[in-house]
Amino acid sequence: MFNRILHRPVFAVVISVVILFVGSLAIKQLPISQFPQIAPTTVSIFIAYPGSSADVLVKSTLITLENAINGVQGMRYMTTDATSAGEATLNVIFEPGTDPNMATIQVKTRVDQVMPLLPDLVQREGVIITPIQPSMLMYVNLYADNEQLDEKFLFNYATVSMIPEIQRIKGVARAKILGSRRYAMRVWLNPDRMRAYKISVEDVMEAMQEQSILGRPGRIGQSSGIEAQSLEYVLTYKGRFNTAEEYESIIIRANSEGESITLGDISKIELGSEFFDIYSNLDGHPSAAIVLKQNYGSNGSEVIQEVKDLLEEMRPNFPPGVDYKISYDVSQFLDASIEKVIHTLGEAFVLVAIVVFVFLGDWRSTLIPTLAVPVSLVGAFFCMQMFGLSINLITLFALVLAIGIVVDDAIVVVEAVHEKMHAKNIGPYKATQQVLHEISGAIIAITMVMTAVFVPLIFMTGPVGVFYRQFSITMASSIVLSCIVALTLTPVLCAMILKKPEHGKKKKSPLTKAFDGFNRVFDRFTGRYAGLLQKIVSKRMITVTILVGFCAGVYFVNNSLPAGFIPGEDQGTIYAIIQTPPGSTLERTNQVAQQLQKIAEEVDGVESVSSLAGYEIMTEGRGSNAGTCLINLKNWSEREHSVKEIMEELEEESKGLGAIIEFFEPPAVPGFGSSGGFSLRLLDKNTSTDYAEFDKTNQKFLDDLGKRPELTGLFTFFAANYPQYELVIDNKAAMQKGVSIGKAMENLNILIGSTYEQGFIRFGRFFKVYVQSAP
Repeated sequence: MFNRILHRPVFAVVISVVILFVGSLAIKQLPISQFPQIAPTTVSIFIAYPGSSADVLVKSTLITLENAINGVQGMRYMTTDATSAGEATLNVIFEPGTDPNMATIQVKTRVDQVMPLLPDLVQREGVIITPIQPSMLMYVNLYADNEQLDEKFLFNYATVSMIPEIQRIKGVARAKILGSRRYAMRVWLNPDRMRAYKISVEDVMEAMQEQSILGRPGRIGQSSGIEAQSLEYVLTYKGRFNTAEEYESIIIRANSEGESITLGDISKIELGSEFFDIYSNLDGHPSAAIVLKQNYGSNGSEVIQEVKDLLEEMRPNFPPGVDYKISYDVSQFLDASIEKVIHTLGEAFVLVAIVVFVFLGDWRSTLIPTLAVPVSLVGAFFCMQMFGLSINLITLFALVLAIGIVVDDAIVVVEAVHEKMHAKNIGPYKATQQVLHEISGAIIAITMVMTAVFVPLIFMTGPVGVFYRQFSITMASSIVLSCIVALTLTPVLCAMILKKPEHGKKKKSPLTKAFDGFNRVFDRFTGRYAGLLQKIVSKRMITVTILVGFCAGVYFVNNSLPAGFIPGEDQGTIYAIIQTPPGSTLERTNQVAQQLQKIAEEVDGVESVSSLAGYEIMTEGRGSNAGTCLINLKNWSEREHSVKEIMEELEEESKGLGAIIEFFEPPAVPGFGSSGGFSLRLLDKNTSTDYAEFDKTNQKFLDDLGKRPELTGLFTFFAANYPQYELVIDNKAAMQKGVSIGKAMENLNILIGSTYEQGFIRFGRFFKVYVQSAP
């Protein structure tokens, strides 16, 4: 049947050209990533309850949300982290492969059902539900070397001028500035003056609500159908105030004698920030830390390049003294890794060509499999696209191994044609016809056997199954394509390129003599090996002994070698997690972070250091005693020390800073965890909420883990000893004196915890007005 292909050489060539064409198109369209997407779909729920403690958050909000969300379709488990900063994050983890948009809709439906049960302030602040890609794509610092520009300016400049542009880039799922230095009108009340003027918090809030309003007076001159009008006018009102001076002029109290008390008399008003929860620095300069995460299935390298191009386009328009620096870029390690694999792919291809040339001894015979191999490899990319795979280290590694396999089919055909031509002294065309008739069935059978080895791996489940699926599909598709090429393109090339052997004496070239010498040596080696093999096979005890010894060796090595999911590699980045004692202020944590920043900058091999006080990157939670340093190392070719050696030096130099500091590498598989190593959670199935007792169990478990020599860098974010003052109210006395406990708590919440009323428009954005007692 396959002999007919020799009569249609153009058709055979077209088949290979089509394979190359569709494969090349797939290469352009396939997403590029370091590893396949194995991280499960995650939906994040962010809850803000300003002024509340972690315990209040749990009892008033989180328990209600957890009970409502529990059991949503496709859910595996959920985790919750609450902080004393009045914020909580609830992550719902779904089965791998779950559509993130559908998962978000299902979670939102459950949350909407219980929204009326949540505190009013939580409903006002909003419960933010978003699908997230756990891994960080980029970490960009917008910094200023001008002392007049602070974090507040940088945060809002990035919010207004940069974030909207970045979010429009295809593939960017989230562009978020860490912290909340967003502009807000801050009304700092003076309780002493309020008491002197006998002004309550309710008076202040009522005056602001009555005087800073949105008005819609309407129109005059409208057609009424009664009397004709010649002109129509729209009545306008300035609306809500948007400057500090306007808020200062709000009248709190006035009398008929012309006396009045304004908001400016009892408070200090300024354009400040919503919160002061994070300090961000880059190499000692104030900065705005921008974190980018990518959409599922997007091409990470292309997204990063588009972001870089956009930042370069924006740079000339930055205010004087403002610049940006990319502190973390996943494409740096990704591109370097893929470049190495592609380099290895090229080396393997060259080595295969050399081996074929050495054993066949003819450049024409070498050219045929050399042309056939790229067709199979490039065509495999089309199959990868059909199965929804990506270009990653696993699929490229499969292609490296496939080179040695796919070349076999072409070599079998070429060698068989050579044998026919020399044995029967016939031309290449006729020899190819006979070879196709004899070995086409064998080639198909070999292909089916080889494919059968890899196809079962496609059906493996779990994270490991994702890896094997990518590997097996790539291998199987390249093997099948090599069979097609071996039965179409290779025979045509043999008939066209090979020459009929010439008999008789012919002067041998030096290269031919070298090949003859190599063949003689190889034949002697083959003969000796065959003789040795015959002796061993005839003695079964020796064969069995060797087999048993080999199995025992494999068992011993398997038990002695360390086990792991994916080996860690030097990615050029180090995370430093800072934990100051519970109750530490943000300023104290920032001081430790800056000290660590200075220490890290002096270490050989460190390029830049970005610090965040009030934020920890592991759970993406916020707290005054938490901090993070992102240490960016120099390029691998520019430093002498590995990331492990630099981490050891940092651990030694950072001792004595008055805080727990641990150093970690980024996760080996992006999105599969927050850092290198592993994490786990203790689950208390008792119905009580005795956090102090649970903290003891947690610390004991941590101490027991510390006794294991193979574990290092142990830490926990759970702390039940956060300093607190408990307010005890005498209900009887309060009722006797006419004091409303609810009003008292509301006043405390406003004066100490802060609250926001209304808002204003400025710079084309909506900003809030916060009322709080002056610190």
